[in-house]
Amino acid sequence: MDIIQAIILGMVQGLTEFLPVSSSAHLVFFQDIMGVGQSVAFDTILHLGTLAAVVSFFIKDILRMIKALVSSIADIFRGKFKEGVKEDVYKRLVWLLVVGTIPAGLMGILLKSQFESMFNSIPIVGFFLLITGVLLWASEHHKGGNKEVKEVSFKNALAIGIFQGFAIAPGISRSGSTIAAGLFSGLNRELAARYGFLLSIPAILGALLVQVKDIGALDITTTALIAGFISAVVFGYLAIKLLMKIIKDWSLNIFAYYCWIVGALAIILSTGII
Repeated sequence: MDIIQAIILGMVQGLTEFLPVSSSAHLVFFQDIMGVGQSVAFDTILHLGTLAAVVSFFIKDILRMIKALVSSIADIFRGKFKEGVKEDVYKRLVWLLVVGTIPAGLMGILLKSQFESMFNSIPIVGFFLLITGVLLWASEHHKGGNKEVKEVSFKNALAIGIFQGFAIAPGISRSGSTIAAGLFSGLNRELAARYGFLLSIPAILGALLVQVKDIGALDITTTALIAGFISAVVFGYLAIKLLMKIIKDWSLNIFAYYCWIVGALAIILSTGII
């Protein structure tokens, strides 16, 4: 893999990790188009880049949640845990994220091997992209809600976490499924996106830990790794900023149509239907 290919794949990872169109699907497509084999080391660096992007974008929220978590744990010994979670927005948000992370973690551990083989099948990836499109379209046509953080229940967080768990399938967008689940659960549009992005942090970190233990000898040059990382950070940050703007002012339907078109083309071209 040369530097240009690394930059392109970093761009693809950064944009599609946070725009609701499935990064796993697009990496499969672009690696196939460019004739680039999968590299565990490179995939790990790309995930590190997207993690850096989302952490840098939400750094203020993250620092407040860390402080809130420490305070909330102290509340347990003071007998004020329930009151703290009920009254403090960031204490509630951090525990909502903890609950929301559990389903994806369990599904990743239990179903990882079943879904890994699907990454080699373009038609299956295309099919799951069609499903992502349906989720996005349905969420836009669902009667929305206006829940703020204090109104979000732990059942809501669990449901959103289950939707995120389905994103282990190549073609199911993690950001798309969590945002859709948030809208289905009655969250206001901005909170649905914000919560989905924050929920991605433990998910991406978990993927990083899984990949790190599988890294063997370095199978790509250091220069290409650095180029891919920087590309993933820059385009990941821009993708988050763009989607936060879109979710407030526009519709997600454009991404639904995109997923349907790309998914259908993937199936048609890979199976020779036409």
